[in-house]
Amino acid sequence: MENDKDILQNLKDSDCSDEFIEEFFRIKKAGISKQLIQLLYKHKCKLLERLHNSQKKIDCLDYLIFQINQANNYKNMTIQLVQQKEQN
Repeated sequence: MENDKDILQNLKDSDCSDEFIEEFFRIKKAGISKQLIQLLYKHKCKLLERLHNSQKKIDCLDYLIFQINQANNYKNMTIQLVQQKEQN
């Protein structure tokens, strides 16, 4: 396992709270690897849930953009047809 300084930086980079980090090092000091892995998986699941929630929000924005583009395309096609009729 990496040294504590590298582990600390990795945990901070992974958006772990100070409380999480304290618990991590307490468990590490006790030498309970299985509990460390469970703790890390729990945090990973929270991050994945945030990611999925963000993806849903992005999907909603993409749909809105699509709808606006569809409306603009329809409007542009209608304008073109009217202009063509006026020219004939």
